[in-house]
Amino acid sequence: MKLREHHKALSNALQHKLHKQYRFLNQHGETCDLVDIFAATTTPIPPAGAGECAAPKLLQYAYKYGFRPLALAEFWWGASPKSEIRKHGSFYPSCNNKCQPILGHMLQGLNVEPNPLEQNWAEDKELEIVFQDEAMVVINKPSGLLSVPGKTIKDSAYTRLQALFPDFEGPYVIHRLDMATSGLLVFALTKRANKSLQKQFITRGVQKRYVAMLEGELTQTEGDISLPMRGDPDDRPRQLVCYEHGKPAETHWELIEVRDGRSKVYMYPKTGRTHQLRVHSAHHLGLNMPMVGDTLYGEKADRLHLHAEQLELDHPLRKSGWCFRFDSEF
Repeated sequence: MKLREHHKALSNALQHKLHKQYRFLNQHGETCDLVDIFAATTTPIPPAGAGECAAPKLLQYAYKYGFRPLALAEFWWGASPKSEIRKHGSFYPSCNNKCQPILGHMLQGLNVEPNPLEQNWAEDKELEIVFQDEAMVVINKPSGLLSVPGKTIKDSAYTRLQALFPDFEGPYVIHRLDMATSGLLVFALTKRANKSLQKQFITRGVQKRYVAMLEGELTQTEGDISLPMRGDPDDRPRQLVCYEHGKPAETHWELIEVRDGRSKVYMYPKTGRTHQLRVHSAHHLGLNMPMVGDTLYGEKADRLHLHAEQLELDHPLRKSGWCFRFDSEF
């Protein structure tokens, strides 16, 4: 045991020494090593491979030889890997876990556009109440609004409902939608209603239907997708397809129509994994067609064309089946 601990201590010391040798410049001529760069992050020990990506190396070369970077973009070349979603010739941002802290230092001194993930895209969008009684409230969340407060953006469906219903026990968060996804969200207003609704979601007693627009023309009219998923530890919130460590993820889909090279579909998630419908659409083992406007797994557009259109559940007090629907804008 002592020998093992001694070996671990020596290994950590060597790794620390190596990380101190990885030094990065910025436009101001300031140098910072990996240890100092990651010290203020949630993962103070630099992850394996940090600093080995193309963007930091290109910037380092430019600063070292007196060039001023004007623009930088990274694109994928070749076939997509098995787990990730990558399209040949498509542009992708640098990863969050390894590159973001390094680039936060290296881009200092350059005129850089604001991080779109730190902007409140729904600040001027209205939160529509579809239904409300003494037990629950159902809303139509606009695209761009968070379901719950984020690290940098506090405006959310939850905080807005807190302000609207200050005299209730709730609101209680029952489920969530991605920030870019619009559609129906239900919140409990009492503890009793919260317990009932939570149980329905946990036991998969709630039926959900989404409508989406895909980039491409489907030739089949319906089908089922089963691709296990897990989070990408190096690039959250991006998700991976992983048969070894992923959790089961199942989706049924139905074709509505094909027009102008795009396919409009209904999607029925049987499970509720993060980004499930987006990954099942874009992955080459799924539909192999990213959703229109999916900036994570496809290409940017006016918005993500994914809308939670229909929600069927039992009322928490009356125990009768209720169906809510709010049509999409696309």
